[in-house]
Amino acid sequence: MLVSARSFADYRAMFALTERDLEQRILDCPAGAASFVAEAGRRGVDAVAVDREYAFHREELGLMVELETRFKCPTLVREAKDFVWSWYADPHDLARQWIGNARLFRADIAARPERYIAGELPELPFHNGSFDLVLSSHLLFSYGNRLGEDFLRAGLLELARVARREVRIFPVTVYDTGERHPGLDRLREELGGLGIASRVERVAYEFQPGSDELLVLSCARYRARARTVPPGAAAVDPVRWRHREGGA
Repeated sequence: MLVSARSFADYRAMFALTERDLEQRILDCPAGAASFVAEAGRRGVDAVAVDREYAFHREELGLMVELETRFKCPTLVREAKDFVWSWYADPHDLARQWIGNARLFRADIAARPERYIAGELPELPFHNGSFDLVLSSHLLFSYGNRLGEDFLRAGLLELARVARREVRIFPVTVYDTGERHPGLDRLREELGGLGIASRVERVAYEFQPGSDELLVLSCARYRARARTVPPGAAAVDPVRWRHREGGA
């Protein structure tokens, strides 16, 4: 799986984020070397990143993504016809942006390490309802045919467990085929039976042809069983919970 380094602007488009959305407490899972949390912090947005790689590489992850992006750029040039170039001008522009994003990530994880938590689906190191809005890009449905439907179901439920209001997953297509994940409707029906309503929305972001849809899970009525957070994990919130302080 390619570790991405998408930007704040990418996230706004992929997840249809409004100014009101950005007033909430947000989790990016898995965040990779994206610069969303770094750029969000500059704007005063309360955002936290979680990724399994933070347990092993942390700052080095940004450099790894930068080197990998440089290495893969010639392949993107050769395969340019297989992608939509409406968001990025061309493969070289994509590489330039991702390298810049990875550098912002490296600087921010060094300056604000408490915002970058090691963890992975389907068991995240957070208490129930720790975040208002949870964002998840290019993992669950993208690699759903490799991860398996049991993992996909468990991952969706775990994201819903830590979300007080919404989960947004982009895209809903399988990376290998470009088609909607075949289990999408079945999973939505299962989630609905547990009190998690859902909808699919089209967004103003498309790189892989046909991958311009977002799944939104409404979690306010979902009551997940509380899970014991392992000692030493993020059992104690690493940053101030503004919405809890305000009594929301």
